[in-house]
Amino acid sequence: MIHKTAIVEPGAKIAEDVEIGAYSVIDKHVSIGSGTRIGNHSVITGKTVIGKNNRIFHHVSLGEQPQDKKYDGEETTLEIGDDNVIREFCSFNTGTIQDKVKTVVGDRNWIMAYVHIAHDCVVRDDTILANCAQLAGHVEVGDFAMLGGFSGIHQFCRIGAHALTGVGSVVLSDVPPYVTCSGDAAKPHGINAEGMKRRGYLPDQIKIIRDAYKVLYRSSLTLNDAKVEISRMAKESPDLIVLSEFLSSTSGRSIIR
Repeated sequence: MIHKTAIVEPGAKIAEDVEIGAYSVIDKHVSIGSGTRIGNHSVITGKTVIGKNNRIFHHVSLGEQPQDKKYDGEETTLEIGDDNVIREFCSFNTGTIQDKVKTVVGDRNWIMAYVHIAHDCVVRDDTILANCAQLAGHVEVGDFAMLGGFSGIHQFCRIGAHALTGVGSVVLSDVPPYVTCSGDAAKPHGINAEGMKRRGYLPDQIKIIRDAYKVLYRSSLTLNDAKVEISRMAKESPDLIVLSEFLSSTSGRSIIR
């Protein structure tokens, strides 16, 4: 299951059925779970933990040091969950002691070619990151979010659950859950209704979310007053809880407007 040209350093914890392709390098602090397949010419280094049943394609770099001038060799980590697809030429860095100490990728994510996930990012579950999406440091991506190709996410920004960025979006502020956006800088353009339909949301649920979007973006309310109104709506509509909680917290970047 391990190609004869691959290098696996002593100390690496590799499940018996893991496949490792030609000329790949696995460093000593790496742990890889059962059922994971790694393509050719990939490098997995640092203190990296990879779960089960991941498909990692060729020429991927996982667990390399963060691209942060403050980094001074501290022991930080990269954690990848289960059932992810990671395509060619992706690069995921470890965290920094100035923030989370770790970079985290959850489960069942579909991560296309040339995606970069920088230090201290958190990518949750069931996301799609299209080709060349770029996450700067400290970015958080919520469940079922979709990033269009060549999207660039500014450091410390949050992408809410079920949100969608268009191709080439430059995201400089938080994108609330369910919201679609595009442009440079990215602006809101409605809700991700098609994505919600695919995930089983009913028409009444989508209408409630659209109503909340109108409160946030198309009413005469201030942002603070809109937050209060959406919080009130969430008490009657559980689908709005994720939006209300997102708006009540802060990353310091405000939200796209």
